[in-house]
Amino acid sequence: MDLRGNGRFSGFEGWSVGGAEKSRCGYASAMDGASTGTGAIRIGHGYDLHRLEPIAPEGKGRPFVLGGVRLEHDRGPVGHSDGDALYHAVTDALLGALGMPDIGELFPDDDPRHDGQDSAVFLDEAVRRVRAAGYAVGNVDCTVILERPKVKEIKDRLRANIAERLGVGVERVNVKGKTHEKVDAVGEGRAIEVHVVALLVRAGGGS
Repeated sequence: MDLRGNGRFSGFEGWSVGGAEKSRCGYASAMDGASTGTGAIRIGHGYDLHRLEPIAPEGKGRPFVLGGVRLEHDRGPVGHSDGDALYHAVTDALLGALGMPDIGELFPDDDPRHDGQDSAVFLDEAVRRVRAAGYAVGNVDCTVILERPKVKEIKDRLRANIAERLGVGVERVNVKGKTHEKVDAVGEGRAIEVHVVALLVRAGGGS
């Protein structure tokens, strides 16, 4: 399908970004090269889920770390690294936008070097790859699905931590907290789930 052809996407004509009017041709220009990975914008989705168990030695759970913030809770994520589901999902969103291998391929869970690893290491590597590919982070939108503890109390800290690692202003990072209405493992407090969408823009192309 040709996104630029036959007026099917005429709704893009006159669309506004940051107060500046963009023509349909401007949209087409932004999409040029998308099939070869050289487009002006790229979008990626990241997802992660971790089982939550009592903290060791009572269970297999690690201390609960989310977005670089240590949470006081009787359960923690089961994982090879520190189990930071938010950093993992952001990492995969960036890698996905680049069309690169995901976090599990780059940092295998059978590699002893990553046992208990601070997940900031994974995110920093994804950011390095974004910059090496000639892109910058436009924005990231994160949804954390967790029954308890509540995310709203630490949203600002989560946004600040992610923004610092991405090297962007905090206004480019959004974090939403949701429950699962006591449905399935997430709703019963036995798991945490995170979705992240990331937008990358060509570095130096303006924002």
